[in-house]
Amino acid sequence: MKRFAMYPLAGIAILILGGFAGIAGSRAQTASDEPQFTNGNRLVRPANYRDWIYLSSGLGMTYSKQAGVPELFTNVFVAPAAFRAFQATGKWPDKTIFVLEERAAQSRGSIVQGGHFQGELAGLAASVKDVKRFEEKWAYFSFSAGDSSAAPNPRARCWQCHNDRGAVENTFVQFYPTLKDIAQKLGTYNQEKAANESGPK
Repeated sequence: MKRFAMYPLAGIAILILGGFAGIAGSRAQTASDEPQFTNGNRLVRPANYRDWIYLSSGLGMTYSKQAGVPELFTNVFVAPAAFRAFQATGKWPDKTIFVLEERAAQSRGSIVQGGHFQGELAGLAASVKDVKRFEEKWAYFSFSAGDSSAAPNPRARCWQCHNDRGAVENTFVQFYPTLKDIAQKLGTYNQEKAANESGPK
């Protein structure tokens, strides 16, 4: 993910979910749920993602140990129709889009004397499945401050790690407890990939 100017990219990998397959029965996606593209494969920055389904948050999650990296919150949202499909099938439908936002972690403010709370936006990323548009089905995008669209990230930056370690279809469902329960019940959860603790290749 590209971070905004005050948070330089410091090798922190993105824990973004992004794998998808098979839509659930009669619950079709609406146009507002689907990713929009411009100038070829450039993803238009989703404007209403905070109206979507909130999945989970992480704090200071990284794939490598590096000193001096700012501790950030990560919040993950998924389009509502995709979430409903996952509830029914344990799989992600084509045209699903996830958004991951990063926010500064603050520990002092107002009456707070301990713990952390979320501050200003520090970065934004998205993952999309589009089986006809992308050769490898899934693509990952990073937005800088002010970007209205973004090109797909190189394969080595996100796709390979998600493919090797995503518990469900290139997605890190192992970090999302409500989805994990669903996938395990429906038999789509890959425990071997979820247990892979090695860092990015």
